[in-house]
Amino acid sequence: MTQLSTTTNSVDLDSPDDVALADRMNAGKVRIIEELRKLIIGQEKTVDQVLLTLFVGGNSLIVGVPGLAKTLLIYTLARVLDLEFNRIQFTPDLMPSDITGTDIIQEDASGKRSMVFAPGPIFANIVLADEINRTPPKTQSALLEAMQEHRVTIQGRTYQLEEPFYVFATQNPIELEGTYPLPEAQLDRFMFHIVIEHPPEDEEFEVVRTTTRIVDPHFERPVSGADLIAFQRLVRRVPVADPVMRYALNLVRASRPKSSTCPDSVKKWVAFGASVRAAQYLVLGAKARALTSGRYHVSFEDIRALAHPVLRHRVLTNFHAQSEGISSDTLVDRLLEAVPAPKSGM
Repeated sequence: MTQLSTTTNSVDLDSPDDVALADRMNAGKVRIIEELRKLIIGQEKTVDQVLLTLFVGGNSLIVGVPGLAKTLLIYTLARVLDLEFNRIQFTPDLMPSDITGTDIIQEDASGKRSMVFAPGPIFANIVLADEINRTPPKTQSALLEAMQEHRVTIQGRTYQLEEPFYVFATQNPIELEGTYPLPEAQLDRFMFHIVIEHPPEDEEFEVVRTTTRIVDPHFERPVSGADLIAFQRLVRRVPVADPVMRYALNLVRASRPKSSTCPDSVKKWVAFGASVRAAQYLVLGAKARALTSGRYHVSFEDIRALAHPVLRHRVLTNFHAQSEGISSDTLVDRLLEAVPAPKSGM
């Protein structure tokens, strides 16, 4: 079980320092988006969910067919934030040590040989696991410790990763040739499953026009790595009323087929429901969404707005759902219809 910091109703962001930091976070979000727009056109919902990932300190999976600027978005984000960036192209022959690093024999000037650790590309602030489902699960699992603990263990020695640390993974639809499904344990470590679609015609026209000419933008640096760490701590201090937190938990519990509160659609079409990590990320994401909306409290709407990206990869459909064309998104819709928000509270 993931142990994430929580907040209580007694916490209140009323100190001048907290208010100033919240204002800086809001201004930083606006400035980051302005800088991203120098290269990234449209995809407002995708950009917003990526930024919420940053402010919470999680990892996110971005899914879409090739050619939708998934890689460009994360690379541009790293440039805007001036954070160390590494891209790992996942292929069928990629080995775990190609990600984490390995011990190598090194000879010094005197001819003495010793084992020296050569860090892998995981040692960066933002790591892009590109086309993560094109490598077998054994290699995919090399990211697990880094994503959860922000460290890697090689030959019994543990190496801490520099903060802030994020993993963004891109994934092609599983129906495409040469893809492997991600293990459930790895999927659960992604805060969001972000779906990126083809843009509307006007945006697609602008994409073609922009990308077929010389573009070499200069990026400002509106937010630093230290700012992101401060924002993450502030997010965890945002108060959440008990009814709102209960609503998030009720949604998650209702997604489990063995739960007494699950709707008939879950009993019929769900193989496995969401874990407690889903409730934690629902609440944390809602806190960040509230702050970036200029509020110091979390509403039911914040929870509902993030239900799909938090739950769609944690609500695993069974054979009956797959045969009937029922998607996880459809089941999240059913959950939102079936689970009422508490009458009292916010």
